[in-house]
Amino acid sequence: MKTIVWGVFAFLTVCWTALVALSVQLTEWLLGAAGSGQATAAASAVGEWPVPAWAALWVDPAWLQALQAMWLDLVQWLGQVAPSSDGLMAWITPLLWTGWGLGMLCLLVPAIGLHWLVGRLNKPAALRSVPAQGRA
Repeated sequence: MKTIVWGVFAFLTVCWTALVALSVQLTEWLLGAAGSGQATAAASAVGEWPVPAWAALWVDPAWLQALQAMWLDLVQWLGQVAPSSDGLMAWITPLLWTGWGLGMLCLLVPAIGLHWLVGRLNKPAALRSVPAQGRA
């Protein structure tokens, strides 16, 4: 049973670590795209797309065009006011890995508790009831 507890802990650890590492890489890529102007160019291209005919059946095309214009304005504004990606990543990366450490602590504490509980429940009933001083 202890093997199962630590196996689940190892699986969750791998998943959690992969998620944080992916988040760091994705954040670095997004900040690089915003800083280089690629995000603004992509948003401009998307903002020029016509509203599909099938979407007009469920949503007002004028509302979708207003939404496209709003997102385009937001991305252009972020491209102008966002600091350099290097400076921003210098504090975002340690922040993400600090969150990883806190998440690992939240995984480790229950794993240790379950390990102790499984060890306690697997003892014979006679050993569980005898105080530690009474054993010789």
